[in-house]
Amino acid sequence: MSEPMLRFVSCSQHPPEKRPATERRHDYHEIYKGFSPDRAEEQASRCSQCGIPFCASHCPLENVIPEWLRLAAQGRLEEAYEMSSSTNSFPEICGRICPQDRLCEGNCVIQKGFRSVTIGAVERFITETAFEEGWVKPAVPVKELKQSVGIVGSGPAGMACAERLRAEGYQVHVYERQEKPGGLMMYGIPSFKLEKTIVERRWRLLEEQGIIFHLGQAIGAGDGELPLEELRRQHDAVFLATGVYRARQVKVPGVRLKGVIEALDYLKESQETSDAVNAHGKHVVVIGGGDTAMDCVRTAIRQGAKKVTCAYRRDRENMPGSRQEVLNAEEEGAYFQWLAAPEAFLGDEHVNAVRLKEMRLGGLDTEGRRTVEHAGGHSTLQADMVICALGFEAEDLPELWQQPGLAVTRWGTLKVSSDGYATSLPGVFAGGDIVRGASLVVWAIRDGREAAHAIHNHLSQRASHPQPVQENA
Repeated sequence: MSEPMLRFVSCSQHPPEKRPATERRHDYHEIYKGFSPDRAEEQASRCSQCGIPFCASHCPLENVIPEWLRLAAQGRLEEAYEMSSSTNSFPEICGRICPQDRLCEGNCVIQKGFRSVTIGAVERFITETAFEEGWVKPAVPVKELKQSVGIVGSGPAGMACAERLRAEGYQVHVYERQEKPGGLMMYGIPSFKLEKTIVERRWRLLEEQGIIFHLGQAIGAGDGELPLEELRRQHDAVFLATGVYRARQVKVPGVRLKGVIEALDYLKESQETSDAVNAHGKHVVVIGGGDTAMDCVRTAIRQGAKKVTCAYRRDRENMPGSRQEVLNAEEEGAYFQWLAAPEAFLGDEHVNAVRLKEMRLGGLDTEGRRTVEHAGGHSTLQADMVICALGFEAEDLPELWQQPGLAVTRWGTLKVSSDGYATSLPGVFAGGDIVRGASLVVWAIRDGREAAHAIHNHLSQRASHPQPVQENA
């Protein structure tokens, strides 16, 4: 077969077709249509097969992207899926929600002048084809091991860790406080980006693999909660992957007014069709510039808000969220007020306006981001609902789990060993947002997979060097 690659000079970039904004702003279905086989092969063939693939080196999972793009261009889709899934536990999810414009596609070497390869869309096509053809099978272990692992949290880190450990033969139990697994993938990311059937399909596959889910079971010291110490007694190792869910507070006057709500509360309740947080007919102001803020903006539009404005203290070029998400929001009717930070939420009992202070960009901070300072001016936006989306931070984890010996960082996240994912508690490991802070799904998947490797090494060493039994005096 002749080499079909390097066609970026003769074949233009054609991203997946988007449903019209006038249509999609009224429903929660995914906005992108899938590739046809011909279009997927065409777009995969644009890969330049460069010697140093920056797409792979900028992927947290180090996916071997050029290799499975070549296989897809040759129509060898089953092989492409096998290669893709060898490094990515959930390629069907990453193909939908990864910010490719900041990771693989944003670092494609042919981006300048020719526009990058549509890596995410091809990844989604490969995986959906694999599901349709029955190529996706649960990774059933070859042999069963007696040792068990308890995993706290069923988000991407917990699921990825569970999948790898079960494949090794361990007895894996996942404890999830919600009624369905998935974490933010289920309760925080709207269906127009990731339909819940996609997450549920993966959940069922993990159950077929032999992973046991304990749903509606929180770990803690409250009524009906399972103490972490008890979990440690029940299992040979524990992996903590609960994420971070406590909202970072907006410290301005009026924050306690009715109508001022937190982003995650809004997204979770809106997916449960709660009238208590319905934006229909309201002037909505979203504070923040990340992907969660964009999710809130686009959800409010779908609920029929009269006007939705996103206020962010930096400019478009320096916002942390996906550029594509901003474009999608603008297409659907959102307004953006850049260089604007909240100074006060106004109203008697219920919010009716947001007073913003105009900002300007300064020099770089210690993390390489532009600082902001008050430029002197002010403006006011009408607001019947204000959604605060300034990110998340960790709770007081040693207190939550009644484990004073559990070491945390100065940010409140769990401290782990420099050479692995071990916490200060023997046999307890951690990964995902609870360690690195609020981050991307793809980073959580990486943590889950690598933590599984660390746990496997730990349990293997224990099995080969059993502790001596203490005889009674």
